[in-house]
Amino acid sequence: MAELPVILAVDDDPTVLAAVFRDLQARYGGRYRVLRAESGEVALATLKQLNVRNAPVALLVVDQRMPGLTGVELLAEAVALYPDVKRVLLTAYADTTVAIRAINDIGLDHYLLKPWDPPEEHLYPVLDDLLEQWSATYFPPFEGIRIIGHRWSPQTFQLKDFLARNLAPYQWLDIENSAEARTLLEHTGVDPQQLPVVILPGGAVMVQPGQAELAERIGLDTSASLPFYDLIIVGAGPAGLAAAVYGASEGLRTLIVERNGPGGQASMSSRIENYLGFPAGLSGADLARRAVAQAKRLGAEIMTGEVVGVRQDGQYRIVTLADGSEVSCHALLITAGVSYRRLDAPGIERLTGAGVYYGGALSEAIATRGEPVFIVGGGNSAGQAAVHFANYASCVTIVVRGDDLGKAGMSQYLIDRIEQTPNIRVWKNASVVEALGESHLEGLRIADSATGQTHTVQASALFIFIGAKPYTEWVADLLAHDEAGYLLTGPDLPSSRNGVAQWPLRRPPFLLETNVPGIFTAGDIRHRSIKRIASATGEGAMAVSFVHQYLSTL
Repeated sequence: MAELPVILAVDDDPTVLAAVFRDLQARYGGRYRVLRAESGEVALATLKQLNVRNAPVALLVVDQRMPGLTGVELLAEAVALYPDVKRVLLTAYADTTVAIRAINDIGLDHYLLKPWDPPEEHLYPVLDDLLEQWSATYFPPFEGIRIIGHRWSPQTFQLKDFLARNLAPYQWLDIENSAEARTLLEHTGVDPQQLPVVILPGGAVMVQPGQAELAERIGLDTSASLPFYDLIIVGAGPAGLAAAVYGASEGLRTLIVERNGPGGQASMSSRIENYLGFPAGLSGADLARRAVAQAKRLGAEIMTGEVVGVRQDGQYRIVTLADGSEVSCHALLITAGVSYRRLDAPGIERLTGAGVYYGGALSEAIATRGEPVFIVGGGNSAGQAAVHFANYASCVTIVVRGDDLGKAGMSQYLIDRIEQTPNIRVWKNASVVEALGESHLEGLRIADSATGQTHTVQASALFIFIGAKPYTEWVADLLAHDEAGYLLTGPDLPSSRNGVAQWPLRRPPFLLETNVPGIFTAGDIRHRSIKRIASATGEGAMAVSFVHQYLSTL
């Protein structure tokens, strides 16, 4: 529920303050939050606290004759915090000259002579008009999380990326370009050297928070509610979320553990246009949001955490989390997906998070407005990112090693869209060989294999999509995998060559079952899987059928 706009009354005379508060509350208490302060100093501190909370302030009714900070001085300070607030000065007859001068000096809206009885004649008509003017131009403030930081700070980027992946609305305020950011930081009392700062709804301030701390403070579940589940799913990408929907809907006590945010890499896609049932397309974030809501409605539990190990104890499968805690289950489904491969070139690692990003990093789109952006890679993720960033950047250049986007794995609909977008160009037969810049990315050196030349170009952002590797290091000693690390399942198990024990039972393994009975895998992490959202969703749903068959054997 939106916070009510504030009306603040200020007077050092307790009797007068009580009277004005009474009259304001009687008339406006249902539509506004009426506050009072007994001095200019207290009022200014109150306004600063309200500003940190992003609370709206509509009207100030302030006495002129106060010790310390006078009414005019207070209103002058208040304008810096709330430029659009309506300002009324309470004066004695002898102070009318000061009040008239304040109309020019501080933009005073009105002054009232004390006493104002009856308020129906001398107070309310004036304030009604001022509040009507304020309401006509009032836009409710952003009520979510605010991040104050530097654009080129990797720590700031990590917080923005974490919130975006977890579908948490936030507002980023650049300390270098936003007067609001500097004012807010001053009011919090935090040293500018301690950025980034996160301000939560309600005004709580977090200084350089870690992801786990932030997750807990914004209401994400960071621990399991039960010690045991029928089904634990590691990874909340399309496969994991589909499995959660089907598992929970069919009565299985289901837990998903996700280390980054729901939706996996799909959540960072700006527009998915080839997903069945959405002819106009939808964003990856919207798909993830819908799936999370559906899974939770059906009874699945989703927690933020990282699984670092798995062990088996008889018929139980036990996962170990990064905080040392353990949760057990009958069946385990691994849908942890893949991560982008690193680009091995000078400057890339040093500038990662400061102009160089892996994946879509949609949180950086607005920051690239009017600037040149480069994308490395020729798959669908690269194409979707190019189309999205073209809405903001002055020019988007796709750098691809080959001479054909179709051969690089990009769908034809994206190739057509790229050709139709005037500020997207494709640099074929090329590769990035160096990232340039001190504190942030400023340029790139690109080698053109067709001409044999190396070019230096200006670049504000580089987004890298050069293939992926499976996130399987944490189970490599337990589960059979191919040479690239993808998990082997079902009929592929006999071809395992990584030294892990082979299938131990007489019955054959189920299609999506690994070499450990009761541990299944689905989606991009599986050997020979089709790297498409629809196929991952189908595998996740299909895995639940095999889980039921496995549970019937216990």
